[in-house]
This record gives sequence, C-alpha cells and structure tokens, in this order.
Amino acid sequence: MPGTLEIWGWLATVLDVLFVAAIFYSLIMLARGTRAWKIFSGLAVFGGIYLLSDVLQFRTLNWLLRQIVPLAPVALVILFYPELRYALEEVGRVQFWQNRLRLLPKEDVQRMIRELARVAVTLSTRHIGALIVIEREEGLDDLIITGTPLDAEVSSELLNTLFHPGTALHDGAVIIRGDRIVAAGCVLPLTDRPGISSDIHTRHRAAIGVAERSDALVVVVSEESGAISLGQDGRLERGLTQETLLERLQGALEPANGNEPRIPFLHK
Repeated sequence: MPGTLEIWGWLATVLDVLFVAAIFYSLIMLARGTRAWKIFSGLAVFGGIYLLSDVLQFRTLNWLLRQIVPLAPVALVILFYPELRYALEEVGRVQFWQNRLRLLPKEDVQRMIRELARVAVTLSTRHIGALIVIEREEGLDDLIITGTPLDAEVSSELLNTLFHPGTALHDGAVIIRGDRIVAAGCVLPLTDRPGISSDIHTRHRAAIGVAERSDALVVVVSEESGAISLGQDGRLERGLTQETLLERLQGALEPANGNEPRIPFLHK
C-alpha cells in the first residue's frame, strides 16, 4: 500500500502540471488576435529553423543562430512589454476568472445583424461616417483598450448616437463582441499594403488594416459618398445595399448548419 507521502507526491505532480497548463492556456487566449500572437508565430519559425539547422548539420547557420539565443530573454521583454503589462492587468481583474466561453444563440446573431444593417443604411442616407468592428474567433483586446469601455446591447439607436457628428466618440471605431458593444472611439491600425487606390481614405484603410490582421468583420459607412462597405479577410467590398450587407453578415456570422453559431463571446 502506498504511503500518504507517496500519494501526495503523485497528486502534487498532477496538480503542478495542470496548473502550468492552465497558465499557458490563459496566456495563449490573451495573446490571440494581438501583435503578440504574430510574434509567437515568428519565434516558433525561428525555433524550427534552429532545430533544422542542427539536424541537417548547417554549421554556419546554426552557429549564427546560437549567437542570437543568449539575447532572447532581453529581446522578449522588449518585444512583449505592452502585452505583458496588459496580461498582468487582466489577470488581476475578477472578471478574468469569471469569464466562460460560450456561443451566441442564433436568434441573438440575427437580431444583431438586423440592427447593424439598419444603422448602416440610416447613417448612409445622412452621410455620417461610421466604423463598426465585429470580433469573431481572434481577440481584439489590444484595440479595445484604445477606446472608451462600454457594455451595452447592440442597437441601431445607440450606434446612431455614438456616430452622430459632434459626440466625443464619433471619430473612432465601435467594437462589438457577441451581441454587446464593448468599446467606442477605438483607434484602428491602417493598412500598409502597397497599391491601395488613392480614393481609399483613412476610415476604409483602417477597415482593411483590421481585416488583414484578424478574422473580424468591419462595416464602414463613407462620410463623403454614403457608400456602405464590408471589410473581411483583408479585402474591402464596397457599394453594398441593405440587402447585400445582410446577406454578407449572415453568411459570415450565422450557423452554417443551423446548430453551431460562428460567433463566440465571453459570458460573465
């Protein structure tokens, strides 16, 4: 019969492994969709090249990479300083430990889509510019923190108010998570893709920028022409009507088979 100390030793080992796995999982979830995620990908490629150079006996390349490795700790702190600060702030919040991932019901997805299409048409007829980002699988926390936090249900009335000229938040982007507006007045990265047409202005460049770096959907209303556009997968589809916007959003967000919605959200 194993003794009490031996049983505790096995139990402590299991708990230790589970605790470390939970920490790494939480860090990965925080990094998803942020600049840190792309840096992680780059580091993984670097590590793969390093191991491959050792296996294939590429001595010069392996020597060069080994000179870089000792600098890694300092480089990581510099590269991840904003993300490390944000992660520590998040872990310190009670909500971080209370959040549970679940899927948004189909009825709520349909209601949100109708509200977005309605407000896009209203703003278009009044030539009021708007930029609405819909978060999907990849997190946009690093963009959310650039704006003013909100926690309000998506409605055409509220969105009309937020984008009304003269209000404090009308120039920035609204970010939607699930069926909630989580932030307004957010600053988005502009695309640096060469060859962008000169008639693509800042608001549309921001839409393309977000669509390039994440799987988010971005609804844009032009202040100059009133045209409605949708950014997705690094592309910008322009000149949409209410019907075509509804169709595009439904295709991207509604369940493919009627059972599993494509838009997750954090439920508190």
